[in-house]
Amino acid sequence: MPRSIATTTDVDRERLLEFASDRHHLVLITQRQDGRPQASPVTGGVDDEGRLVISTYPERAKTANARRHPEVSVLVLSDDFDGAWVQVDGTCEVLDGEDAIEPLVDYFRCISGEHPDWDEYRQAMRDQGKSLIRVTPTRWSPVATGGFPARLAAPDED
Repeated sequence: MPRSIATTTDVDRERLLEFASDRHHLVLITQRQDGRPQASPVTGGVDDEGRLVISTYPERAKTANARRHPEVSVLVLSDDFDGAWVQVDGTCEVLDGEDAIEPLVDYFRCISGEHPDWDEYRQAMRDQGKSLIRVTPTRWSPVATGGFPARLAAPDED
């Protein structure tokens, strides 16, 4: 059976956002108070302004870390583990309270489409005290896939 070859594809901002908009499994990497990284698996999307958006709660470590040090990284994964992925570095902002409500509506729309009752959704976000992390991409890696280096992809035939 032939081995798959690892790939990397450079993309511009438009292609990056197109790639990320269809993928909702992310890993948010923030900086702990001691400077070490913290990785948090999250669900996210891409808003109309081209920012990665992540719903969270104000008391979560990732939220405190993002407030303290807004330079973050986000690993955007495909649904299947062997699928393509990209790392996005950027600057984030954290929205809370009423400032977060309409951006949370946008978050829901970019992931799930229309809600059957937006007033109910808005109230649920208020009741839960949800926050939103918005990451503006400043740089990103090539879109990559795993696999073997090309030199090892096809076994030698002797």
